Amino acid sequence: METVTRTRATRERPPAVVLTQAAQARIATLMADAPADAVGVRLSTPRRGCSGLAYSVDYVTEAKAFDEKIETPGGILFIDGGSVLYLIGSTMDWVEDDFQAGFVFANPNAKGSCGCGESFTV
Repeated sequence: METVTRTRATRERPPAVVLTQAAQARIATLMADAPADAVGVRLSTPRRGCSGLAYSVDYVTEAKAFDEKIETPGGILFIDGGSVLYLIGSTMDWVEDDFQAGFVFANPNAKGSCGCGESFTV
């Protein structure tokens, strides 16, 4: 009897978060001004705010084992392993206007947010 081994073609997994051009440019700016030991920035969803979860972007000096890694032309965005499930399918943008500037998230998993927009719930 002859054994046939088949290999299944693996497809590339899409990133957990899609970054707009503006978000990628902002990450490049952050990395250009980063402390010398920074290897990238990490997106996480710590528990805080009125609705329970908030978005946080911070410099990181090392990748953690379960971080999702998204390489951009200007630097690496790490997504905290514990936050990935809350963020899958989200779009991360950088928005500036006359009064404020910051990352803005379109998160299909968010079921609600507080009035000020600082936090969300899933």
